[in-house]
Amino acid sequence: MNYEYLRHVLRARLFLLFKKREQAIDSYRMALRQEPRSAKVLSALAFLYASDKRFREAEHMLREALRGKPDDPIALFNLGYVCGQLGEHREAIAAFEQTVRIRPNIDRAWYGMGMAYAVLGQHDEAAKALEKAAELQPMNPHAWYNLGMAYHTLHNPDKVKEVILHLHRFDPIMSRKLIIDAERSDLSHLIGT
Repeated sequence: MNYEYLRHVLRARLFLLFKKREQAIDSYRMALRQEPRSAKVLSALAFLYASDKRFREAEHMLREALRGKPDDPIALFNLGYVCGQLGEHREAIAAFEQTVRIRPNIDRAWYGMGMAYAVLGQHDEAAKALEKAAELQPMNPHAWYNLGMAYHTLHNPDKVKEVILHLHRFDPIMSRKLIIDAERSDLSHLIGT
């Protein structure tokens, strides 16, 4: 057992506990000197970098972590998120697709995939991914709202109506927003506005 590695990892966790992020990053870097392929430390660094909006560094750490653990669904999901933040939507979709291939019930991966497809103008694919996200997380107003907008873009007014009615059951504010953004004022009477 590499005690020097463990010491740096524990120090990093303590620094995080006391909200000393830069010292935590330094300690994780020292741990990497001891164990350069530690997927756990690489992923921890990636999380810290992404939290600080240092997305390019986070991407690098995640790709390194995935070299040692290519089927880690959490690292793959995080890579998809980071790629999306970098505007690399095709890479984000690829990472999210790998995530759901390994663990199909990660609703956030389906949601991220749907949003990336929407940005690329691939609204059929966006709707499919958002449908799955909404199925897995039926009370996620953002998934339902964006699904409604995908249906709106696809000129499917019946599906938009279904989404508005469903969304109104648990988030009336988002359902009103969808009515406005999808230009469906004709449906206002359904939700009492």
